[in-house]
Amino acid sequence: MTIVPTKEAEAAEAVRAAQSSRRTLSIEGGGTRLAFGRPIQTDDTLSSKGLSGITRYEPAELVFSAWAGTPVAEIEAALDEKGQMLPFEPMDHRTIYGGSGAPTIGGIAATGASGPRRIQAGAARDLLLGVRFVNGRGEIVKSGGRVMKNVTGLDLVKVNCGAHGTLGFMTEVTFKVLPKPERTLTLILEDLDDERAVQAMSAALGSPFSVSAAAHLPADVGGARARTALRLEHFAESITYRARELAKVLSAFGRAREIEDDESRALWRAIRDVDALAQPKDDMLWRVSVPPTQAPALLARLRQAGLSFRALLDWGGGLIWIACTENAAASTVVREALGGDGHATLMRASDALRASLDVFQPQDAALMKLTAGIKASFDPDGILNPGRMYAGL
Repeated sequence: MTIVPTKEAEAAEAVRAAQSSRRTLSIEGGGTRLAFGRPIQTDDTLSSKGLSGITRYEPAELVFSAWAGTPVAEIEAALDEKGQMLPFEPMDHRTIYGGSGAPTIGGIAATGASGPRRIQAGAARDLLLGVRFVNGRGEIVKSGGRVMKNVTGLDLVKVNCGAHGTLGFMTEVTFKVLPKPERTLTLILEDLDDERAVQAMSAALGSPFSVSAAAHLPADVGGARARTALRLEHFAESITYRARELAKVLSAFGRAREIEDDESRALWRAIRDVDALAQPKDDMLWRVSVPPTQAPALLARLRQAGLSFRALLDWGGGLIWIACTENAAASTVVREALGGDGHATLMRASDALRASLDVFQPQDAALMKLTAGIKASFDPDGILNPGRMYAGL
């Protein structure tokens, strides 16, 4: 059964009823990420679709609050009218999963989805100012503003962002916003290998010219030639100067060409949503975070291990998307190549494979004990998205 509360109190009552009858709940927003995480079987589904609408928007204060089921498109339209935006550039997962659902702002908060601008503006969790949610006891909990911690000392805003609905059912979120850039320009270097591309991105990001995004698309991803893209944004009068000076910084890597505005925005939407790796849909897709300087070595180790794959580098090399033919052995190869330098999340695979492998980065015993303790403090009976992130939790 799918339960669709239209009021926060109704959501709390639904969770209390589930707890008292020991019924498990699958937490759902817009339904765009149902194929993510470990596959789970629950008694009922609790949906936030009925909790929709912007509850507070103060453009002068650069902040808004909205019910968790509010479509991201609705929020972006309201912000656009005031010349503002979600700074962290949230990914639209429909590209990699398919489906016809609409991303919701609560889903963005629950997954911590952040796009290319993260390296400059911060991640979703950095810009999430407050949350209201229903915990596994059916209690309505509020955190944000001056009330940032509960009696356990946990930062309730940060701990819920990226918890994938395992700690509570989000009802309302508050985010910081920023002004939209007046102008957007991207410098593109061509034909760089992984190592030279990371060096170029590092040089650009280390320059004083406020690069807002840096990504590398190898030759086998989205084009006949490798492309390394560096984005400049904001005040129109400064873009020409910054582009000229940044091109000088990058001259050792080749001559940069420019694309602007609509063409530039289209490129970064495609990078944000990993368009180049979206097909075929039955490929495994990994999201790997590493120190940027370690990215070329990681990719080299994967090739040396015999893995056939395609990759896209974002965040200056700190985020690597890897697509390969689905097989269980690939998981071992990826995690062994990664070593202790970062973490890998299996974003897309068949239900059978996601049930048998670690979807999220494996935790050592001490960290798993801490994770279990946090889960128990929020959801003592384990009724909310049980097993979505880790088996048994």
